[in-house]
Parts: sequence; C-alpha cells; structure tokens
Amino acid sequence: QVQLVESGGGLVQPGGSLRLSCAASRITFDIYDMGWYRQFPGKERDLVASISKDGITNYTDTVKGRFTISRDNAKHTVALQMNSLKPEDTAVYYCNADFSGLLKYTYWGQGTQVTVSS
Repeated sequence: QVQLVESGGGLVQPGGSLRLSCAASRITFDIYDMGWYRQFPGKERDLVASISKDGITNYTDTVKGRFTISRDNAKHTVALQMNSLKPEDTAVYYCNADFSGLLKYTYWGQGTQVTVSS
C-alpha cells in the first residue's frame, strides 16, 4: 500500500520559515508528479506547488518567491521550503503524488498543520 508521510509542520511566527517534507514508500517515485496542497477551514484543497517527474515546478501566485518545492528521487522525498510566512498561510498542508498515463493514480498524505501566528 502506497504511503505518503508528511512532517515538519508546526507553529511559527509571521516572517518565519518552515520546511515540510514528504516521504513516499511503496511507489515508483520517479514517474510521479508531486505536489503540495493546502486546505483552509471550510474550503477545498488547493494546489500550492508542484514538481513534475522531470523537475518542472509550478507555484500558486500567493507563494511565488516565498516557497520552494524540491524532490529527491533517490530518497523518495519531496520538500516544501516555506519562507516569509504569513498568517494567511495557516492551513493543513497535504502531500500529493499523481500519475497520469493509460491509468491514473493519485495518492495523498495525512496532512500536517501549519500555523503562522504571533
């Protein structure tokens, strides 16, 4: 069974930094596009950043210049470095693995809470 396990969430002051990490197991990691999503209370889950299997990155406008997504295919991990955090970044962050070929496979982690508050 595929597992995505997030870590690194927590409480940080505005302007601070956090690094989220997602470890994938039982997955052919290097053929999957990886992403980080976040969900605000009462809202749908939205894409924050993604990195394709070829290393192409994409960011939602609100985090451009502040967040950086990266992947390590050898370690089966994807990370989200979050700098200059704002209170409006407070959300539950989810790791996602997505494969679209003849068949489509999507997997989610359990989520990790990020709270930006003084």
